[in-house]
Amino acid sequence: MVLDTIAFALLAAVLVGSSLGAVTVRDVWHAALLLGVSLVTVAALYVTLAAEFLAAIQVLVYVGGVLILITFAVMLTRRAGEDEEVSA
Repeated sequence: MVLDTIAFALLAAVLVGSSLGAVTVRDVWHAALLLGVSLVTVAALYVTLAAEFLAAIQVLVYVGGVLILITFAVMLTRRAGEDEEVSA
């Protein structure tokens, strides 16, 4: 019982830290990675609460879908300082 409480507190601390990092970091790529860490940590919290199905859905939908969408959006958009000309 004490081990569960320690694991929950540790995961909650990682979740708060990665969430704060995701909203305060200036680089979009690092923010996306920290968002992935926080989403995986939420899934781990679901496992500690004996909700394994919800943890699996969290990983499949949010980590697998939303994070990949953000990654593609970051990779396909231009930054403000880039002046590349596209030739046809």
